[in-house]
Amino acid sequence: MKVVSAMAAVRHLLDTGTVRRGDTLLDSSSGIYAYALALACHRYGMRCHIVGSTTVDHTLRVQLAVLGAHLEQMGPSADLKLDQKRRVARIGEILAEHPEYHWMRQYHDDIHYLGYRAIAERVRTETGADRLTVVGGVGSGASTGALGRYLRERAADVELVGVQPFGSVTFGSEHVADPEIIIAGIGSSIPFANVSHSLYDTIHWLSFDAALAGSVDLLRRHAVFAGLSTGAAYLTARWEQAQRPGRTVVFVAADTGHRYADSVFARHRDALPVDGLAPRQVSALDELARPWSRMSWHRAPAPAAARAR
Repeated sequence: MKVVSAMAAVRHLLDTGTVRRGDTLLDSSSGIYAYALALACHRYGMRCHIVGSTTVDHTLRVQLAVLGAHLEQMGPSADLKLDQKRRVARIGEILAEHPEYHWMRQYHDDIHYLGYRAIAERVRTETGADRLTVVGGVGSGASTGALGRYLRERAADVELVGVQPFGSVTFGSEHVADPEIIIAGIGSSIPFANVSHSLYDTIHWLSFDAALAGSVDLLRRHAVFAGLSTGAAYLTARWEQAQRPGRTVVFVAADTGHRYADSVFARHRDALPVDGLAPRQVSALDELARPWSRMSWHRAPAPAAARAR
């Protein structure tokens, strides 16, 4: 999913004269966006500098090297919140040393919405966009936010369901820690300007254990080998569709499961049966509880702590 976003963003920057071929594009990433930006830079003759999460694995490091990207990877950290803050701080240091670099700001610049228009058109064509529900990890806000925005241009009855991990500030679950992990890529410990909270009708928060169950079931039942955020979105989409069978539900599978082989799929024996899982329905953020909570968001604005300044 990030590839279409990065390609369109870089193409827009070149077309508007914001950057030129040969310039260095800089950003922070937990993995998928790093690969996408490296591909875009390789295609358009740009240099790529990535400040990568501790979660970037060997396979991705090799891919980035082949594409000519320069990777600075954070050292091991037991706290992904700290990992993210360290990456942002490092971006500031690099820009002070190299003000000529262009910071892509994947979390804050809405040029990252542009590439998803084509995806929205494909969804519209294949589903008819009638009584449609879109489900996906929120992350930077670009993928689900753009799909919801573009699909609603032609069909008002499009519902947008966002998926979050516990411990993420984006939709106010920072007070509920998950001892396993903040699922890389769909949550955040800092505010993101690209998240348009008023686009979302419903939010689901899932723990590592719930997402693990979804990922394993998706492979066993449908032969789809995808990452942890996809497992969370799949579990959410199954539940939403079962409650309202008259609607078509589309969920976002953002990446493959290869970098989760050891951390997730090796634990497949621990996966709970998905048919026995259901969300706790809450009406206020202080009611959130693991392993899975659901709340009608009603296209409300961002919580105070999630407002980008």
